[in-house]
Amino acid sequence: MRLRIAHLYPRLMNIYGDRGNIVCLVRRCRAREIEVEVTELGPGDRFDPAAHDLVFIGGAQDREQQRVAQDLRSVKGAALREAVEAGAVALAVCGGYQLFGRFYRDASGVELEGLAIFDLWTEHPGADAPRLIGNVVAELRPEPDEGWEGGTLVGFENHGGRTYLGEGAQPLARVRSGFGNNGKDGTEGARYRHAFGTYLHGSLLPKNPRFADHLIELALRRAHGDDVRLTPIDDRLEEAAHQAALRLVGGRR
Repeated sequence: MRLRIAHLYPRLMNIYGDRGNIVCLVRRCRAREIEVEVTELGPGDRFDPAAHDLVFIGGAQDREQQRVAQDLRSVKGAALREAVEAGAVALAVCGGYQLFGRFYRDASGVELEGLAIFDLWTEHPGADAPRLIGNVVAELRPEPDEGWEGGTLVGFENHGGRTYLGEGAQPLARVRSGFGNNGKDGTEGARYRHAFGTYLHGSLLPKNPRFADHLIELALRRAHGDDVRLTPIDDRLEEAAHQAALRLVGGRR
């Protein structure tokens, strides 16, 4: 089997070690002798929806988001929406997550139009507003027909924007400790079909191996059929990191 990954804007959208999510996906595939092909797509590069099974975009500061927003919308947007509707897997983190929504309005009032893959919008309340920073534990909310147990997500958030979900978006998880999307409604991230958005850095996937495998399995099923099942690998270090993150925050909200 082969997993084809598109890494969007790796040089511009790579804050807090988000590139580690790609490293994690590659390592977990190769441990199972699954061939991996990673294609880096920067500004001006076209996205071919038939050429990729999984799409990843990381986070960045507002300056970098402004640089990629127009390219994401005008060069890659239609093809990315086509891929998601056709069942491709996508993981969008922080700034990438915001740009996969309807719009992001920054602290100065400048509004960046997004792809509207997720029915959500993000607003920065202003330069004097506190950032939402800290460790997060959230309970995953799997779909009933996905055949996996969900569990917890752990990670680190640092964002000024507040994200609000519309009727067409489902939360990825419910916050047990931390702020999540906006610090008010208890939601963290969003999901639509096989597209997942989140504010969690750190990198996210190395400390959440079951979620990483879920993304890989979904992507491989699209390419190779619904009977794909990943074989177990040694996750003692990954699970230890996950448990350490849980202990770090304890039961605090």
